[in-house]
Amino acid sequence: MENYRQIIEQREAETLSPYAQLSSNTRGRVRPLEPCPVRTDFVRDRDRIIHCKSFRRLKHKTQVFLSPVGDHYRTRLTHTLEVSQIARTIARGLLLNEDLTEAIAMGHDLGHTPFGHSGENVLNRLVPGGFEHNEQSLRVVEKLENGVGLNLTYEVRDGILNHKKSGRPCTLEGVVVSLADRIAYINHDIDDAIRANLLKNDELPESCIRVIGATHGERINTLICDVLKNSFGKNEVRMSDEVYAEFNKLRTFLFDNLYYNPIAKAEERKAESVIESLYRHYLAHVDDLPDEFTKYIDEDGAERVAADYIACMTDRYAVRDYKRLFVPEDWI
Repeated sequence: MENYRQIIEQREAETLSPYAQLSSNTRGRVRPLEPCPVRTDFVRDRDRIIHCKSFRRLKHKTQVFLSPVGDHYRTRLTHTLEVSQIARTIARGLLLNEDLTEAIAMGHDLGHTPFGHSGENVLNRLVPGGFEHNEQSLRVVEKLENGVGLNLTYEVRDGILNHKKSGRPCTLEGVVVSLADRIAYINHDIDDAIRANLLKNDELPESCIRVIGATHGERINTLICDVLKNSFGKNEVRMSDEVYAEFNKLRTFLFDNLYYNPIAKAEERKAESVIESLYRHYLAHVDDLPDEFTKYIDEDGAERVAADYIACMTDRYAVRDYKRLFVPEDWI
């Protein structure tokens, strides 16, 4: 067992694509660690993410629908798991490093606010310098989790930071996660919208149905197979021009017909008010924040520290804290 990690690293070197990021070639960590006898560095990062508190909180953070009553709507955690599985399938097919891919996928949304992008938009408006969830996810793994961060490898941190469409990951594994993120949310958001009777499948653009597929499974299969067909053996990860055009058309359709749907977003104004009220309260009462956050106040400022605390909240904790601070309690 003393040589198990080296055996895995040797297997990577012998079997993975020449464009894959090998575990043995990582740029390393900010704080050096003694190598694990069993796990490669990327497996170790994956484990650190899965076992952290920020990961567990994702189960109570909004994906698209705020506080859905049904048990089958996606949360930020189930979204993360779907991204991971799609990304791992693509990475495996392209002979890329599946462990690095999984670690990036598991950590990519750790910095998301309560109430999804509604909460993110509020903090982006209020916090000097702005607020973006990908940057906050990096901040979680570098500083906030456990008060010192998770001390992840450079490649995982880079993939987390650059998972948005506009990002430029330094590894193909990071590119895979960025694409898998969009494949996942476009398809599961359609699924959730149909479940909520906000969309019907035959309302999707006809060309998208014809080219990509008519069902959740067909669409994911088409997109993954198209990526594999157009990327295998190449130093890039891409779809064909035809499929990518229909993929973007489907994304645009969702923005026009779901993400700004007044029914789906009926409670967002309330959620935004909760986030703004909490932010302004903790900005004025920084001493109420836990020490693990205030330790960075001299370095980052009260505004950023207050935003850190708000972003770490789950939906239900934010509502509970709002009630504690601003709603009178019954008394006898």
